[in-house]
Amino acid sequence: MDLGLGKKTALVMGAGGGLGRAIAVSLAHEGANIAIADIDEAALKLSAQAIEDAGGQALTLRWDLSDLSSIEGHVLAIEARFGAVDILVNNTGGPPPTPASGQPSEAWQKYFQSMVLPVIAITDRVLPAMRERKWGRVITSASSGVVAPIPNLGMSNSLRLSLVGWSKTLAREVARDGVTANVVVPGRVATDRIRFLDEAKARREARTVESVAAESTSSIPAGRYGEPGEYADVVAFLASERASYVTGSVVRVDGGLIASI
Repeated sequence: MDLGLGKKTALVMGAGGGLGRAIAVSLAHEGANIAIADIDEAALKLSAQAIEDAGGQALTLRWDLSDLSSIEGHVLAIEARFGAVDILVNNTGGPPPTPASGQPSEAWQKYFQSMVLPVIAITDRVLPAMRERKWGRVITSASSGVVAPIPNLGMSNSLRLSLVGWSKTLAREVARDGVTANVVVPGRVATDRIRFLDEAKARREARTVESVAAESTSSIPAGRYGEPGEYADVVAFLASERASYVTGSVVRVDGGLIASI
């Protein structure tokens, strides 16, 4: 199936590893030019190599998402290299495990500044050109916690859920301009973030990481953690010409993990 992404320009945030790198590589396989952003320069170099190995072209951008003043310069660099952004993949890191109660206001502010405001601000920067060209894709990677809140991930559940409301509202505003906005929700996908959460749970409960992972796996109908590439391929489809009538959706890639309808 031709996804119609040849020579499209994609900006993938948080592309230094995990889901972000996998998404960038999947889009590169489809012929898109990829701007990859992350705060970790060494990780970006590895992602750029993976994109080139997939036959794509990469522009690396060391990007601190909490610094909103850097957005304009980074987007101008993308436009100079590849042209205006056609596909924006909003993918941010998550806060540490915490209960919802008792967290200092400074912590809420810190992670709102790094997880929510940058997504909105970057989208606002690239959206006018999408609307003018009557084509664009805004894809926000969230967490299964936006559907079924995950215990001890209070800040993550709350902040990511705010982006679901934002994306749904945005989708209705831009649909007539040929722009779609969707949220993609990973279940237990084998990334460093999931390993970190498994290790944190193991420490809290004085257990081995292996027993925590086995318990998690037993709750997944597919019987395993997902692979980053499996998640990335769903994102690539949503970015494609073929997904032009999919907007305002929350798409689960979870192996059946989330029990609710």
